[in-house]
Amino acid sequence: MSKKYALIIVFISIINLKSQNFSVTDIVELATMKKNVSHHKDIPLLALVNEGFDSTHFTMQGFKVGSFFSNILTFRIQPNQILKLKDIKGIDYMQIARKIDPKLSKTIPDIRADSVYKGFGLNTGYTGKNVIIGITDWGFDYTHPMFYDTSMQHTRILAAWDQFKKSGPAPANYHYGTEYVGETALLNAKSDTANIYDYATHGSHVAGIAGGGGAGTIHKGVAFEANYLMVTFLVDEAAVIDAYLWMKAKADAAKKRLVINMSWGLHHFGTLDGNSLLSRVIDSLSAKGVVFVASGGNNGDVNFHIKKQFNKDTLKSLISFYDYSAHAKMYGQSISAWGEKMNNFSIGFDVYNSNQKLLYKSTWYNTQTLSKYIDTFDVIGLDTVFYNLSMAKAHPLNQKPHARLRIKNKNTSLFIALKSSADAGVVHYWNVTELTNDVGNWGMPFTAFLSNWTVGDNKYGISEPATTKSAITVAAHNAEFKRANGTLTGGTIATFSTNGPTVDGRQKPDVSAPGVSVASSISSFTTNSYTLLQNVKFNGKDYPFARFSGTSMSAPATSGVIALILSANSKLTAAQVKEILIKTARIDKITGVLPDSGSTIWGHGKVNALAAVKMAEQLRLNSSINTNELILYPNPSNHSVQINNFTDSIYQIEIYSALGQLVLKQKVSYNSAINIQTFSNGLYFLKMIGTKTKTFKMDVIN
Repeated sequence: MSKKYALIIVFISIINLKSQNFSVTDIVELATMKKNVSHHKDIPLLALVNEGFDSTHFTMQGFKVGSFFSNILTFRIQPNQILKLKDIKGIDYMQIARKIDPKLSKTIPDIRADSVYKGFGLNTGYTGKNVIIGITDWGFDYTHPMFYDTSMQHTRILAAWDQFKKSGPAPANYHYGTEYVGETALLNAKSDTANIYDYATHGSHVAGIAGGGGAGTIHKGVAFEANYLMVTFLVDEAAVIDAYLWMKAKADAAKKRLVINMSWGLHHFGTLDGNSLLSRVIDSLSAKGVVFVASGGNNGDVNFHIKKQFNKDTLKSLISFYDYSAHAKMYGQSISAWGEKMNNFSIGFDVYNSNQKLLYKSTWYNTQTLSKYIDTFDVIGLDTVFYNLSMAKAHPLNQKPHARLRIKNKNTSLFIALKSSADAGVVHYWNVTELTNDVGNWGMPFTAFLSNWTVGDNKYGISEPATTKSAITVAAHNAEFKRANGTLTGGTIATFSTNGPTVDGRQKPDVSAPGVSVASSISSFTTNSYTLLQNVKFNGKDYPFARFSGTSMSAPATSGVIALILSANSKLTAAQVKEILIKTARIDKITGVLPDSGSTIWGHGKVNALAAVKMAEQLRLNSSINTNELILYPNPSNHSVQINNFTDSIYQIEIYSALGQLVLKQKVSYNSAINIQTFSNGLYFLKMIGTKTKTFKMDVIN
C-alpha cells in the first residue's frame, strides 16, 4: 500500500471532508499537508457558498479571507487548521486553488493602430489615455523606461502587488504580499521579487506590448498613454481572483475603465467548459465592465488531443514524454480526460519495450466505481513506473465524468500506452507535460505505436482561463509588413497558435493578433536567459529589449487595442467591446473566407484597431446608434471596406461613382471585405441591400 493511500484512509476516518464536496484529489492533498509538520505555507482554497454561509463564524476560525465575490470565496489556511474545515456550514463546493502556468514596429501597422493614433477617419486620435491595463504575470521591472510617459518624466504604473514578497504592507483587506502605490514606492521597490520563475522576463515583455511608451525606440506599445496595474501572483486560482478584485477596486477609485490581460493558462485545472470557479468570477466581473483578454495557447503544432466516440470499444495510444534532461523540474506527463454526463469511462495504461512487446498491464479504473485516490508505483523488470490517478463520476461543477492520470517514466526504453474504454459517449483526452512545481502547459503527442492505435490531433486545445465565455481569447499570427521592394509578406497564422473549439463545442479563439518574434521590454533584473535585441540607457542604467513569440504576445496587443476602444468610448460594456472586436475583425486572402460563427484557427479574423475604434467612436457620438446599426468602415478607405452587418449572413452591395455610374455589384458574405484596390480616388456611394438597406458615402484614397 502506498504512503499516500494510507494517508487518505486515515484522514477520511478523522474528518468527513466529502461533506464539503471536496474532490478525492483535494482530500489526499490536504491529508498530506496535515501530516507534513514541516509544511508552514498557507494552503490556498476556493469555495462556492450558499445562503447558509456564516462569514462571521468563518473568520472566527482564523481563516485568512482573500476575496468574496459573486458567491465565490478565496481564502488561505495553515495545515494545522485543516480539521476546522469540517465545521464550516453553507458551502456547496470547495477546492484547493490549482496552480497556473503561464516586433512592435510591425505589430502596430498590422493591427492598424497607427491609423488610430493619427485619427484617420476618426473624430480624433486615441492612445489609451484614461484607461488602465492590468497585467497578471511574473517578471516586472517597475523602473523600466518603457512604462514611463512619452516625455520620460514619470512612470505610468499606478500600483503593483507582489504577492510573493513577505515584507509588506499587504493591500487593505488582504493578508499577504506587498503593495506599492505611487511613483516613489514603485521606483524604490525596483522590481518584483524572485518567485517560482525566479526574476522573470515575461511580465515586462507583455506589459510593454500592451502599452509601452517605446523608451526612445521604435518598439512602442499599442496603448502608449494608458496606465498600468501589475500583479505578480502566487501561481494559483485564489491568488489571481484576488488580483482581479484588487485591480477592479483601484480602477473604480481612479474612475477609469479596466482591461485585464492574462497571458497564461493550464489544462489540468478547471472544467475547460466555462463552468470553473475562475471562469465564473471572470464572467461576473465582465458584467461589471472589466474586459478580460486571454492568450489562446501555444499547442497548435502538437497532436496532444484525442476525441473518441465510444461504442463498447477500446482506445489505445502511445503517450509521448518530454525529455527529462530538458527541464530540472520535470515530473512526467499528465493525461486529463473529460466525458459526457451519465456516460462513465475506464482508463489505465500498458507498458511495452522497444520491440513492441507487452511488458505490463495496469488495472482498469472506472469513473463510476473508483472513489479513492491512487498514488503508487509498479515495478517492471528492473524499472519503476510511478503514477497517480484521481477520478470523479460527476464533477460538482458540470456533472461530467473526469479523470487525471499522472505518470513518471524516466526510462526511454519503456513505452507507456494510454488505454481507455466506454460503452457509449464522447471522451476527450489531453497529454500535457507535468512539472514538480505544478505548472507546465506544453502538449506532447499521442501517437500510434501499433496498428489500429489512435493518433492524436491538435484540436480542442484551448485551456483555462481562455475557455471562459466572456473572455476575449486571442490566437497568434505573423505580422504583415512591407519589404523594401514594396511587396507585402507575413500575415500567416503562427504554427504554434492553439486551435479550438472548447471541449463543450463553443467557438474559440475569438480573434487573432501578431505574436511571432515580437520585440518588447524585459526586466533589467532578470536571471532568466534571453537573446538581447538592444539596450536603452536610462538614468545611468541599461534596460534590455528582446523578441519573444507566443499567444502571450498576441493577447497584450489585443489588450492595447481594447484600451484604444475604451478611450474612444468609455461607456461600452465588456460584451459590446468583445462584439466590436469580433465584428470588425479583418479577413484577407490569407485567412480566407471564415464561417459566420468563426474559425477554430483564426477566430473571426485579425484584430483591426481602426475599424473597432471607429465603431466605438460612432456609438459614443450618436447615442441612438447601437451595435445593430449598419456602419461602413474604414471610411475613408483604400484597399478594402466592410459593413458591420449584424442581420444578414449574405447580402448584396452596389457601388456607384459620383456621376452615378455602377462600378461594382456583388453578393457579400457576412464580415467579408469588399475589394476596392482598383478604384480611382474620389467619392463613391455604396448601397447595401439586405434585411436592412442603407446607402453610404465612401471616400477612396488609393
